[in-house]
Amino acid sequence: MDKALIHLSASDTHLAFLIKAYEKPEFLPHTNYYHELVDSIISQQLSVKAARTIEGRFKDLFGGNFPSPEQILEKDVEELRAVGMSRPKARYIQDLAMKILDGTVTFETLDSLTNQEIVDELTKVKGIGVWTVHMFLMFCMGRLDILPVGDLGIRNGIMKLYELDTLPDATTIETIAHTNKWHPYESVASWYIWQSLDNAPSV
Repeated sequence: MDKALIHLSASDTHLAFLIKAYEKPEFLPHTNYYHELVDSIISQQLSVKAARTIEGRFKDLFGGNFPSPEQILEKDVEELRAVGMSRPKARYIQDLAMKILDGTVTFETLDSLTNQEIVDELTKVKGIGVWTVHMFLMFCMGRLDILPVGDLGIRNGIMKLYELDTLPDATTIETIAHTNKWHPYESVASWYIWQSLDNAPSV
């Protein structure tokens, strides 16, 4: 991380200011990929508090334990909806469980794949889009070279930090990152941009 901060501070004066203003970030990777993806689906478009409430009820439905894919498929959509999740989310979680069981999605070799290969792999699941996978890569797998161009917080933060007149699109964000030499620490740059809005990412 120290190497990342030295690199970004030297290559981007805007980020150098933020790096001085905020604490050093921590990316704490773990390998409970299945659990992380289920939680990601549940928490989409919800506040942290609401998501935690539903996640707790979801586990209560299975005796207080996080369910296996087999256990999820033993419940019907209405049983899953009863804990507070929407019908689409209930179906997305079932789709993830099904794709894990039939081998469409595998976690054993995930660490050996490139970022784009992981995006391609996980977006096979209904309800898991590129944004969700970017958050997964950053905060679950701890990859430091992710640029979440579709994140509204990143777009707002870049517009403010670089004094743009309009919200930047993906191409503009990629150009700024390239010009200011964020690679290979785009995740770290993005973390500081979130902090500049006092807006921790919702994962």
